Amino acid sequence: QVQLVESGGGLVQPGGSLRLSCAASGSIFSIDAMGWYRQPPGKQREVVAGITSGGSTNYAASVKGRFTISRDNAKNTVYLQMNNLKPEDTAVYYCYAGARATTGWGRYWGQGTQVTVSS
Repeated sequence: QVQLVESGGGLVQPGGSLRLSCAASGSIFSIDAMGWYRQPPGKQREVVAGITSGGSTNYAASVKGRFTISRDNAKNTVYLQMNNLKPEDTAVYYCYAGARATTGWGRYWGQGTQVTVSS
C-alpha cells in the first residue's frame, strides 16, 4: 500500500506564489516518475508537470516558466513551486507517483489540494 499526502494549497492573489508538497509513504521499493495534474472547476484533469527519478522534467505549456517541479528522492517527496499565479491556475492539484511496492508496480494518487487564485 502506498499513500500520497499533499500540502501547501490555499488562496493567493494574482501574481503571488505557492509551494505544493507531496510525500509518498508505505511499503515502497522504488519510485519512478512523480508529478502533478490539476482539475479546474468544470473541466477535465490536465497534466501540469512531471519529473523522473533522474531529475528530467517536463511542463505543460501554460505553466512553463512560472512553475518549477523538483523532488527529494531520500524523502520520497515531490514539490511544485508556483510563481506568478493567475486566476486560470485555480484548480484542485493532484500529485502522482509511479511506484514499485509490495503489491507490485502502480500509479498512485494524492487526495488533491485546492489552489485558488483570486483578488
